[in-house]
Amino acid sequence: MYPPELVAPMKDELTSAGFEDLTTPEEVDNAITGEGTTLVVINSVCGCAAANARPAARIAVTNDKKPNRITTVFAGVDGDAVAQARQYMLPYPPSSPSMGLFKDGKLVHFIERHHIEGRPAEMIAENLAEAFNEHC
Repeated sequence: MYPPELVAPMKDELTSAGFEDLTTPEEVDNAITGEGTTLVVINSVCGCAAANARPAARIAVTNDKKPNRITTVFAGVDGDAVAQARQYMLPYPPSSPSMGLFKDGKLVHFIERHHIEGRPAEMIAENLAEAFNEHC
C-alpha cells in the first residue's frame, strides 16, 4: 500500500477534473450498478498512468457526450474498492491503469493497460470518446 500523501497529487489529477474518488466496495457498487453510464478509471502510480491514462481520461470527459458519472479507484491504495471494481470488469484480468465504461451496470467498453502503455493520451481519449458517443 502506498502512503496517502504520496498518491494525493495523482488522485487530484482526476478529482480536480470532476472524477469521484471511490474508496470502498459500497461506493463502487453504487456507482456501477445505478442506472445510466459510469466511467471507472483504475488509477496507479506507474508512468503510463501519469503520461497516458490520467491525461486521456481528463481529455475524454470534455467530449460532448460523456458518462453520467466519472469515477476513479486507486490501485495500491484503495485495495477493497479496486478489488470490487475489478469484479465488474471480468473477464478482463486485473490491470492498472485501466478504464471501464458501464451502462446500466454492464461493462460495455474496456481499455486494458496494454492499450494504454506507449500510446499517446490523445489516442486513448479518442477511443474513450467514441465509446461515449456510442453508449452515453
